[in-house]
Amino acid sequence: MQSPRFLSALVLTVSLGVTGVLWRDARQDADQEQQADFEMRVRELVNQLDQRMQTYVQVLYGVQGLFYSSDQVSRREFRTYLEGQNLARRWPGIQSIGYMQLVPANERAAHEAAVRRQPDIRPGYRIYPEGDRPWYAPTVYSEPPNALSLRALGYDGASEPLRRAALERARDTGLPAMTAAVRLLNDPAETPRSAFLILLPLYASGQPVTTVAARRAAIAGWVFAPFRLRDVMARLDSPHTAGLAVEVYDGDRARSDMLVYRSAADGAQAPMRTSVQQLSLGGHRWTLRIGAPYAAHAVASDRMHLIALCGILLSALAACLTWTLAHGRVGAHQALARSHALAAELEEGQSNLLAMADSAGRSQAMLRSILDATIDGILADDFKGAILNANRRFRELWNVPEYFDWDSDGAVLMAHLRAQLSRPEDGQFDLDPPLQDRDGQWQSPQHALLRLKDGRVIEQHTRGLQLGSEPARIWSFRDVTERVHGERREQTRRRVLELLASAAPLATILESVVAGVEAANDDLLCCVMLLDEQGERLLVAAAPSLPAFFTAAIHGIALHGEQWPAPCVQAVLTGRRVITENLHHAPSWIAHRDLALRAGIASGWSDPILGAGGAVIGTFAVYHRDARQPSMANIALIEQAARLAGIAIEQAQAAQAVRAGEARFRRLYDHAPVALWEQDWSALYAALGELAASGIDDMACYLDANPGQVARLAALVRIVDLNAAARRQVGAGPQGLVDVTLAQNFEAAAMPAFAQALAALARGEHFFVCEGSFRRLDGVVRHNELTLMVMPGHTDSLDFVIVSTVDTTEKRRMHDELRLLATTDFLTGLANRREFMHRLADEEARLRRDLGACAAVLQLDIDHFKRINDEHGHAAGDTVLRQLGVLMLEEQRKIDMVGRMGGEEFAMLLPGTTLPAASVFAERLRQRVAQSPLQLDGGVRLHVTVSIGIAVMGGGQPGGDAALIRADQALYRAKRAGRNRVALQDSVGADRPGPDGPAASA
Repeated sequence: MQSPRFLSALVLTVSLGVTGVLWRDARQDADQEQQADFEMRVRELVNQLDQRMQTYVQVLYGVQGLFYSSDQVSRREFRTYLEGQNLARRWPGIQSIGYMQLVPANERAAHEAAVRRQPDIRPGYRIYPEGDRPWYAPTVYSEPPNALSLRALGYDGASEPLRRAALERARDTGLPAMTAAVRLLNDPAETPRSAFLILLPLYASGQPVTTVAARRAAIAGWVFAPFRLRDVMARLDSPHTAGLAVEVYDGDRARSDMLVYRSAADGAQAPMRTSVQQLSLGGHRWTLRIGAPYAAHAVASDRMHLIALCGILLSALAACLTWTLAHGRVGAHQALARSHALAAELEEGQSNLLAMADSAGRSQAMLRSILDATIDGILADDFKGAILNANRRFRELWNVPEYFDWDSDGAVLMAHLRAQLSRPEDGQFDLDPPLQDRDGQWQSPQHALLRLKDGRVIEQHTRGLQLGSEPARIWSFRDVTERVHGERREQTRRRVLELLASAAPLATILESVVAGVEAANDDLLCCVMLLDEQGERLLVAAAPSLPAFFTAAIHGIALHGEQWPAPCVQAVLTGRRVITENLHHAPSWIAHRDLALRAGIASGWSDPILGAGGAVIGTFAVYHRDARQPSMANIALIEQAARLAGIAIEQAQAAQAVRAGEARFRRLYDHAPVALWEQDWSALYAALGELAASGIDDMACYLDANPGQVARLAALVRIVDLNAAARRQVGAGPQGLVDVTLAQNFEAAAMPAFAQALAALARGEHFFVCEGSFRRLDGVVRHNELTLMVMPGHTDSLDFVIVSTVDTTEKRRMHDELRLLATTDFLTGLANRREFMHRLADEEARLRRDLGACAAVLQLDIDHFKRINDEHGHAAGDTVLRQLGVLMLEEQRKIDMVGRMGGEEFAMLLPGTTLPAASVFAERLRQRVAQSPLQLDGGVRLHVTVSIGIAVMGGGQPGGDAALIRADQALYRAKRAGRNRVALQDSVGADRPGPDGPAASA
């Protein structure tokens, strides 16, 4: 028999060994948690890099919009626009923003001469490097001025293969394109390639760009932004991604010769966790290899402490029992049997403890991963002041510091949440348990919409649940700022459009814009101020919420004088946003501190309101009751309001100018504000007489069939004189009429309108009005409204004809923009419900005139769209809606009509389509949608299907709203039959099978 000391030592050793195994497993669980945290940090870094590159593309879209919004962007306008963007602060990493102009080989000399004539251009401008190429892409503008942008002027991007490939890809696709790794012009030749260019194409206005050939014919230039990858990556560090080692390779694989960026120094390093990711932008792909050193094991968790403590205690207990049994020789066989039984029970207990510890660790790790991966902020408490759990998204939404001690005292956290609300009474942050009904069920979940002081809007859902025998509560928070502000912007935009359409006063329109901003932000007091006619003072145009004495004090502020420089004055003078965080302590407000205190305002922000040409026409000022900086949500809201106010002001002023021009038309010729032309048509009148004498009866048909005669007659018109307004309109000098011809009234494309004027004169009419186009002396073609009047007493000779012209180019542009806004769905770009119903009514009228014609109406609905929003977020839902709109546009014919009826419902009108043909089209569209999965961030592939209902019009069947209702009924039968199918209904109450089977009965 073994000695008691040996047996007790053996039992103690075995027990401690089992305890060590359990502790090692717990440590492995900790390693797994570190690996999960590393993978999440990698995803966050990749997302930050992707968002930074998308932001660069959005900057280029803004510059592209600048070129599309103006017939010609001057160097000064380009510089002013980019100075307002403040690239170095708002978009770090971008070296400059430039514009490349497409120059054919035969126009190279003319282009260089034209650029040298521009002001503020470097002497001796030329296209370099030398060499004959089919076309050139020299950099004409590059801002802000620095060593790179100055050296880039004149550099031909098409001369370098990598840059040329990106230029051609952007030209052919119409989308952003990114080059492979290149050296910037100011980089030494031995420097590795570590820079990139992002390009956006610019097409000639008015030309089609639907095909590759059309885009190649319409290309006019490119806007581009160079950046160095090390500058981009240097500003991506966040507290969560700090410490990651990043290597970026240009291409699809991590090859050493394609390395363009490395954050860690070369040399020996500690063992690293690594992850390889890929990122695509502008048709080019980067490969990222991200690593982090293995962290040293942290202090043992509570679970590891419990395992160690229990194992040691049980081991000591087993050793003591063994020692006692060995010394109790009485009943040796029975004691031995009992010791074996106790050892077996101890082993079983330790096995159960190991299984329980492993299961608890895995469950806790899985729960933490799920909570941290959700897009909603999650919080759980027990109604006793203790916080049970909270995920990372919750801390981000509510700006909860990492050092904040609220785990044991929930009241501290609730006070922190309540302090961030603009109206604390809106937050239901109490710790009392909710009521239960007789069956022990909790009340229905509570819902609230919370507005924060920084302008964000958070949606809150709260529901109770039972955890064991104790009540608990789950809080869910979601940031819905963009959705709420988008709805508010849409309401304000519709209201402004209605006021503009009804010719409402400018003050009423601006008050509507101000009310739209203040309705969503109770603490903001807004004011619109406009420059007076002399441009020397600012006048209050709309300030419904500011005190009357305050508006009276700031009304008429002089831009240059001894009055205090308020934020609005500084915004006008600088053309940039001005932020005064504390009016009570600002040096410029010391003399007027009592005025601010009396008005109850403590801070002021002001954005300049820009006109169509980029000139400042006023300011949109915002005052806040607290001394604070504006949040990003506040800045976005103010910028959108300033742009909307600028459109409203330009439209209202343009309408007022047109009406004033019509009223002043009858004034004396020399002082007329409109363009007036004195012309001699006597030679043309004689030529018309000769044509009539030759036997031509219908002059209009003759001129329409003989455009050469129209050009000959136009050359007979003699310009006698024109007033100052006409000279300004066509760009003529103060003296001489040598260069002025009829093309300054009717350019080549407007010759049909000139032919109509000739036909009217031939019929004996002496007054003619038309719309057309004219050519300025600098070659720019613009639109005009032309009135031709033969002066009394000269009707028999036409030697005294007065022509008045009004330049309507900007008016047409704004009218087209407003019409597009009123008829288009802002999310998908498709026709909205009102425009679709208008087209449906036109088709119904056509079918009534042609009894043998027919048409088909399709109603489409995305299957389980609510589930997409709930599981992946509203941003994914918006992407699904846009993708479906693109697929429908790709499948439609030119005569078809596609519209968004609301939510996830779409409709299509197929003129001249029978029910079988419509069925085939709908089935092809359904299969196309089902076979086009959507790739979400994080590698998630989202498969989307649609249900389609079809009804026909024509052939005696009711059309219009009735056909749409029948198509909607067929749609719901398709959804009830299982979704992802087509259902037909060709008459009232009659069902037809779709291509995939019979239609579902009602």
